[in-house]
Amino acid sequence: QVQLVESGGGLVQPGGSLRLSCEASGRLFSIYAMGWYRQAPGEERELVARLTRDGRIDYADSVKGRFTLSGNIAHIYLQMNSLKPADTAVYYCNTFAPAQGDYWGQGTQVTVSS
Repeated sequence: QVQLVESGGGLVQPGGSLRLSCEASGRLFSIYAMGWYRQAPGEERELVARLTRDGRIDYADSVKGRFTLSGNIAHIYLQMNSLKPADTAVYYCNTFAPAQGDYWGQGTQVTVSS
């Protein structure tokens, strides 16, 4: 079992910044990857950024150069700069372990609007 606690999110104007945080607890030794996904209304959930235990960080093309993922397989931070209305979504923290599959946080709303 892995438990995920998310914080951050909120309402910001276009061009603004927000920082999301996610802390994992439980069977951390089994986690291979940890990251953030997002889901906008009527859309499928999509990867935003994730890091793997061997240090690789992957970003969605739509956020490259604007978002930065940092941390480790226990606590990650997503710094989101130059936010756009298209970034509006519920953001979910995720961990993946080969033997256990995916765990998800409860989600945090990010709204970019003037």
